[in-house]
Formats: sequence, C-alpha cells, structure tokens
Amino acid sequence: MDDVALARALHVLALVHWIGGVSFVTLVILPIARGAGVEGAALFARVERCFSSQVRISIPLAGLAGFWMTWRLDLWDRFASPSFWWMSAMVALWLVFMAAVFIVEPLSKRRFEAAARAAPDTALARALRIHLVLLGVAATTVFGATAGAHGLFFL
Repeated sequence: MDDVALARALHVLALVHWIGGVSFVTLVILPIARGAGVEGAALFARVERCFSSQVRISIPLAGLAGFWMTWRLDLWDRFASPSFWWMSAMVALWLVFMAAVFIVEPLSKRRFEAAARAAPDTALARALRIHLVLLGVAATTVFGATAGAHGLFFL
C-alpha cells in the first residue's frame, strides 16, 4: 500500500499547486492588474503564461494519482453513491481544468490578447469573473472532497 500513500501525497501536492495557484491569480494578480490598463493586462498575461506551463504538469499529475488510487483501492462503486458525490465532482473539476489549460486557453490566447490591447479593463474584468467562477467551483470541490473523505457526507 506504499504506492497508495505515495499517490495520495502526489495528489495533494498537485492540488495545492494547482488550486493554490488559481487562488493567487484570481485573488491577487487579477485585482492588481485590473485598472492598470495595458500594463496590467501584460502582467496578467506573463503570470498566466508562467503558471499555465506549471499546471500542465500538476493538473495531469492530480488526475493520474487520483485514477491510481481509485483503481488500486477499487473505489469505482463510489461514483454511483450519492454519499460520494465529491468523487464525481473531483473528476468533473479535473476535466474542466484539463480542457481549460490544454484546449480553451491555447485557442483563445490571441483573442484575449487582442481584447486586452483594445480594452484592457474590460478584458481583465471578464477574466476575473471567469476565474472567480472556476475558483468557487474548485473551492467547493476541495471542501467537499476533504470533508467527504473524512466521513462528513456518509448517509
């Protein structure tokens, strides 16, 4: 079972990096960038570029470690139980962020950059709204998974 302990540690480490980074970008970088015009948009773009290259590792790592634990401990039946709603929430959150980082972001990068040059405050306000929604869903999922893993939601 050492492999499960290692997978759990890697899973948590990847999540701390991934969701912690989303929190920092959402709650610190975007508010600083908003209202700073083109310079603020450039700051956000630099931070986002650096962070997205990092989460291209931590998001897949979180998913692989989670899959390994599910497979190794044969936890597939939990996806059918309402008491384990947070298992499905973790998979859904992972899929959303995988799509965001590997599909949506690369496809929309040029469009955002053009919008940020034309109207930086509007583009950054939109980015902040999107990030707030994603952070809210992520925080709810992390809370649910942590509480659920420790028995809070057992019926």
